[in-house]
Amino acid sequence: MDDSINVNESVETFNPWTVVNLVFHHLADHGLHPVLGEAGDPAVPAAALLRSFGIEPGRNDESVTSPAVQHELAQIRARMFGEP
Repeated sequence: MDDSINVNESVETFNPWTVVNLVFHHLADHGLHPVLGEAGDPAVPAAALLRSFGIEPGRNDESVTSPAVQHELAQIRARMFGEP
């Protein structure tokens, strides 16, 4: 009998920071004023949300260090705080 763990090769992954970005914009679009970092790392609950949907958190080309995400964050800072 084989006691090894069966690894599901079709595990879906998604970047939790993409979820954070989506929710941040959704809240801002509805006139709310979300902030990042003051109440802790938002990626932790975003990862838990993904897991509750059966999706594993994972990094992809949209990681927080990618140029596209850094550009988007710069645009958010400029819009919210008037920073260049």
